[in-house]
Amino acid sequence: MNTTDKAGRRWLLFGSLQGYQGKWIRPDVIAGLTVWAVLVPEALAYATIAGVPPVVGLYAAIPSLILYAAVGSSRHLVVGPMSATAALSAAIIAPLAGADGGKYVALSAVLAIATGIVGLLAGMIRLGFIASFISEPVLKGFIVGLALTIIIGQVPKLFGVPKSEGNFFEQAWGVISHLGDTDWRTLTVGLLSLVVVLGLKRWLPLVPGSLLAVLLGIAAVTVFGLDGEGVEIVGHIDSGLPSVGLPGGVGFDDYVDLLGPAVGVLLIGFAEGLGAAKTYAAKAGYEVDANRELLGLGAANLGSGLASGMVVNGSLSKTAVNGGAGAKTQVSGLVVAVLTVVTLLFLTGLFEKLPEATLAAVVIAAVIELVDVSALKRLYGVWTQRLGSIYGAAARADFAGAVAAMMGVLLFDTLPGLVIGIGVSMLLLLYRSSRPHVAALAKEGSLWVDAERHPEIATRPDVVVVRVEAGLYFANADHVKESIEALCTDETRTVVLDAETSPFVDVSAAEMLMQLRDTLGRKGIELRVARDIGQFRDTLMQAAPDGRGLGVYPTVSEALADQGSGI
Repeated sequence: MNTTDKAGRRWLLFGSLQGYQGKWIRPDVIAGLTVWAVLVPEALAYATIAGVPPVVGLYAAIPSLILYAAVGSSRHLVVGPMSATAALSAAIIAPLAGADGGKYVALSAVLAIATGIVGLLAGMIRLGFIASFISEPVLKGFIVGLALTIIIGQVPKLFGVPKSEGNFFEQAWGVISHLGDTDWRTLTVGLLSLVVVLGLKRWLPLVPGSLLAVLLGIAAVTVFGLDGEGVEIVGHIDSGLPSVGLPGGVGFDDYVDLLGPAVGVLLIGFAEGLGAAKTYAAKAGYEVDANRELLGLGAANLGSGLASGMVVNGSLSKTAVNGGAGAKTQVSGLVVAVLTVVTLLFLTGLFEKLPEATLAAVVIAAVIELVDVSALKRLYGVWTQRLGSIYGAAARADFAGAVAAMMGVLLFDTLPGLVIGIGVSMLLLLYRSSRPHVAALAKEGSLWVDAERHPEIATRPDVVVVRVEAGLYFANADHVKESIEALCTDETRTVVLDAETSPFVDVSAAEMLMQLRDTLGRKGIELRVARDIGQFRDTLMQAAPDGRGLGVYPTVSEALADQGSGI
């Protein structure tokens, strides 16, 4: 089926299958089997993070895999339940559902439907650019905080102790205070499961460690009767396919109430999925379309919600497994969907003896790689380097943004942490925009270069040549004015603004230049402008009519032609 986007480009449903070659069947099927072995135990685990029965994770996987393959643009991305969006779902639904388990499950499906609707609308109106509004440092800090919160939430299951409520630190203290109640059998099962998953991931990455740990845990419970010795197990899992349709027991107001939180879920899921899709598209030499990714994610969530599932998004870890196993197209995802149907029909009984401690180990192993301490160290290292004042400020802002987002999650829970992360991203954007680098220039041959980076080049004390590395507008006008004034000394007689790196100026900034001209003039300093281009020149001429105009020159050298030959 052909579809046309708003730019008039035509694309196909199941576009990744276009031009499919017979020789790709084998690697796609092998990749599908490999991903299935990872997806099943992780889907069960992520459903527990979301606070719904484990089988809901499998319900969500089937339609999301099929619908993303139909609409999305990546040949490799695997879509399904994931830790970040599962934790967000739990944070959103828990206050609304209270102790009503049936309503909790229904609202989880409603959140998926709401996320799907928001995603489809965002894709239709081409809002794919929104992912760029969360800076990488802030997203990294948010993910680290989220991963730590998920891990501490699973530790009580690993030790067989009660789970405490509250933020990360309150839950951590709850674990410490209950260490004396540790069930040694549960801890043994959990730690051995963790060793199996992490050990195989480290030394035998092609072996599905999560599935093996699950099978070994089930075998241990069955052989040694551990469920009768205090080891908690998953228990009954409904077999058969899910019911399809709108969830019962909820009203229209519930859908409306969840549209706002769905935007946050979509934003985080989209950012993670798009990053994974772009990574493997670059390796395979094709392009992904951000707007089609929104449509694909929206369709996947809508299908999941209508199939009694939960929120889903693209998975970096399972996409890595898919690509590493040799997948060529979304046929691998369709294979995973078929195998998941087989699991629901015939294999759910196998997982009923699964120890909760093993499930916790699978979750911890899956998210521990997201605790990217090395990335935070790199940001801190950039902060501590000897950089120029503006570059140093930007580096400090990056590190501060990452820490703020991380602490927002750890202190105030997932959803408030997301809001803090987005707010910090916007503040960093405004901060950097309002603090452009104003460079004093020195002449090296025929080029004008940043004098701070080339201290060996001599400059004249009576001449200051400056470059603003941004457009000039109301938010940064005062900063630029103050920076230029700070570069002047008692010996300065001429200031030349090299405007080539300032592609635009607004009326407020043009007025600032007039004020700067007057301020410098009272000190006996003349302000000149060189290499003004395009919109900068037009606005400057309109805002500074004859009689108030600046001296404007085509080149810096011409602006300094009457200043002698010493520069």
